[in-house]
Amino acid sequence: MTRKIQVMIVDDSATVRQTLTRILEGETDIEVISTATDPFVAVRHIKERAPDVIVLDIEMPRMDGLTFLERLMSQHPIPVVICSSLAEHGSESAMAALDRGAVEVISKPKVGTKQFLEESRAIITDAIRSASKVDPRKLRSRPAQVAPKLTADAMLRKPTGRAMVQTTDKVIAIGASTGGTIALERVLSRVHIEAPGIVVVQHMPESFTAQFAARLDSVCAIKVKEAETGDTVLRGQALIAPGGKHLLLQRSGARYFVEVKDGPLVSRHRPSVDVLFRSTARYAGKNGIGIILTGMGDDGAKAMVEMKAAGAYTIAESEESCVVFGMPNEAIKAGGVDKVMDLDRIADEINRLA
Repeated sequence: MTRKIQVMIVDDSATVRQTLTRILEGETDIEVISTATDPFVAVRHIKERAPDVIVLDIEMPRMDGLTFLERLMSQHPIPVVICSSLAEHGSESAMAALDRGAVEVISKPKVGTKQFLEESRAIITDAIRSASKVDPRKLRSRPAQVAPKLTADAMLRKPTGRAMVQTTDKVIAIGASTGGTIALERVLSRVHIEAPGIVVVQHMPESFTAQFAARLDSVCAIKVKEAETGDTVLRGQALIAPGGKHLLLQRSGARYFVEVKDGPLVSRHRPSVDVLFRSTARYAGKNGIGIILTGMGDDGAKAMVEMKAAGAYTIAESEESCVVFGMPNEAIKAGGVDKVMDLDRIADEINRLA
């Protein structure tokens, strides 16, 4: 019999603990082994029986969830899914949770929480399954930033606004999911300002991507922004897909630009890596470079095959550096990958292309 995913729920709300327990106990592959009203109780439970995944609130008595998360990752790393009302209106708190090593963040409302949790069964259970695949040894808090960029002008030439006259300019499309926020920072912070234009899909909730892009912009030599329809794909710039929207590469003459569109979930995601990669295969062809990073599931695998068939150069992150070797592995198995590289080598490869 397959061992169930063992979960601990840490939340000061009895309603949340009871509702989550009922939801999770209804799944054949998940069991709740303990609940805790605050981090101090959680620590006692962990000493007795460590769970595979912790579902953690941020606002709690005696110790807040972010402080507990930071201490947990430094002393006893366990995959954590944040489930907090702060995540909806306080994206800085959500980004701080990801910085401290959280695997996923789920936003719950301050009002109607019980109904929301019941209606979000699939989101919650998928997040827990995804977190259970994470190697705890690869979880860590992000070190404090030492020297943030002053302004974009100090690091990057301003765009001229002139249409590209060549049609051979490369376009880099990157897809990532679980563990991708840290992976993307490690890659993009090392990319040279002369690197080809970059378009990115990172699976994130809608309220987080603008903050995520702004943070990347503060630590990268290239410019990073949340994508808007009509943005030109330029050297020395990365465009991040807005949460809840698909991002497509388009082309008009020699100019590459992006389109942000509503639409159905594709590969269970919006934005979807498959949508971005397929549009890159169609409009960039052999001028495209596809990079698939850490993530649960198979989003991007099929369309990476299409990119390779169109003549694009394709790269997958190696199992050794992945937090979750799901999406890269599926792309490799599908035959869509030219090279497999550790995360730190990927930035070097992008710079080589520059």
